[in-house]
Amino acid sequence: MIKIKKVGIPRALLYYYYFPLWNEFFTRLGCEVVLSPETNKAILDQGIKSTLSEVCLPVKVYFGHAAYLAGRVDYLFVPRITRVEAKEYICPKFMGIPDMLRARINKLPPLIDTTVDAGKEGNPVQCWADCLREAGKSLTADRKLIEDALDAALEAQEFFWKRLNSGLILPDAIKGIGNPEIPLYSHSKHLRIGLIGHPYNIYDPYISMNLIKKLRQLGALVVTPESLAADEIEEEAASLSKRLFWTLGKRMIGSAFRFINSQKLDGVIYLTSFGCGPEALVEELVARIAKQQNMPLMMLTIDEHTGEAGINTRLEAFTEMIVWRKKYAHHIPPYGESVHCR
Repeated sequence: MIKIKKVGIPRALLYYYYFPLWNEFFTRLGCEVVLSPETNKAILDQGIKSTLSEVCLPVKVYFGHAAYLAGRVDYLFVPRITRVEAKEYICPKFMGIPDMLRARINKLPPLIDTTVDAGKEGNPVQCWADCLREAGKSLTADRKLIEDALDAALEAQEFFWKRLNSGLILPDAIKGIGNPEIPLYSHSKHLRIGLIGHPYNIYDPYISMNLIKKLRQLGALVVTPESLAADEIEEEAASLSKRLFWTLGKRMIGSAFRFINSQKLDGVIYLTSFGCGPEALVEELVARIAKQQNMPLMMLTIDEHTGEAGINTRLEAFTEMIVWRKKYAHHIPPYGESVHCR
């Protein structure tokens, strides 16, 4: 009897962007994809225990998920991600995660750590195709099977991006469900809130303390960067005097500028994790453009010590402020004096 190989995928970091691609590929190869559960206290505690204190929260979470899977799978898929777009880089910590896992977690299964590098002139599709081809070779010698699996995976990922661009919130798009009903609270049912942040922060219910759900319960329609087309983000990011060479930072800048400049939203929330170096620059640029455009902006910084009660209070205050602002529009402060919560 042929044993089905189990490939583990940690539910963290770029899982939120590429799970449909990875899942389809390994499933088509005949493997069983084992996904770690949603983040919880035990997983976070394990991640904190396994990493150094100066590591950022998202990486600590990733380590917790990897440790959970360690004794449950035959392989762990941990791609060494360098560049997913030409002339831009992912955070250096992403590049070193395979080595960091080997150094800090005992009894790891074999890591599938093929490299993702779009190079100077590459493209997002080709870099993942190269990565997965190499990954497939460690699981099967059937090249046709690998190519067929790759074609199906790229098609699944393209469909996933189309669902996101249609306005679906990312977790709903991954699960393949339609738009959930938006609660209609009479005092704020017309609020449209832009939520900016890295996907592994805003879409992880435990780390974000169910931020999206809380906003919906407050009667807000939540709009995220994933609803924007790539060319919209590029166009806005190009307004900077110098191109950002961090892929995710550029995505945050481009989406924030689009949200704020369009004037179609009532407010913007920026969720970031403590200790993220590139975010320090991006936050400042977003704050400046929000002030110039008189857009209500709230910065939320989280780490493993953040309390939910404080988040709830700030969200309620922010939405109530926007409701008041809409009601008394003629009293809105003049240019350069926007209401800005930190």
